[in-house]
Amino acid sequence: MRFLEKKLHAQDPNAPLGTANNPSHRIFTIANGITLARIALTLLFLVLFCLRENRILCLVIYAASAITDFLDGYIARATQTVSWFGKLLDPLVDRFLIFSGVIGLCVVGELPLWIPCLLIGRDALLGLGMLVIKHIKHRPIDVLFIGKVTTALLMFGFAWMLLGWPVIEGISLIHLSWLPGLSSEPACMGIFLVYAGVICSLITFILYIIEGALAFFESNKAGK
Repeated sequence: MRFLEKKLHAQDPNAPLGTANNPSHRIFTIANGITLARIALTLLFLVLFCLRENRILCLVIYAASAITDFLDGYIARATQTVSWFGKLLDPLVDRFLIFSGVIGLCVVGELPLWIPCLLIGRDALLGLGMLVIKHIKHRPIDVLFIGKVTTALLMFGFAWMLLGWPVIEGISLIHLSWLPGLSSEPACMGIFLVYAGVICSLITFILYIIEGALAFFESNKAGK
């Protein structure tokens, strides 16, 4: 909440109203309308994808929602209609778009449910841990390079799985049905990028725990 308060008050009253440094409190703008349209497109994609309708149509709708992410921000800056509503809503819509793809893949049975549950649980624990460490060190933990690699692997992997091609037979390396592709269960090749992302995600989690533990011990020593 403190971060949100700083964000809401981080403005320059001397800057022109409606610019990035001095957002307005307007809601009904063209840019915000596009952002709301992205929510509608994302919901439409999710419904059609879960109903197993035309996959190409679903991907076109998903792509339209993703591409217009650039459009709403550009229009807001070009027309000097940057608003607090848009600045707060836009990143939420981005996350909703990402999770809608993951949810859709889980619903149609192409992505094991344990993967998003593991990733969400990891992010929740890291978020809480980083708040504690920020309180101790008075600054957030630096982002690790492997964390960026994790994000790239997961994003490309999920996008490839949404494409749904090519689907290959499982390599039967492990006889566990909840590991499609590695077991005898067929899967889109994108699943292997997702598996790599999950492994990197766990490594990142361990490294952050180690860094957090070191910061905690250093704080205790300094207190003594």
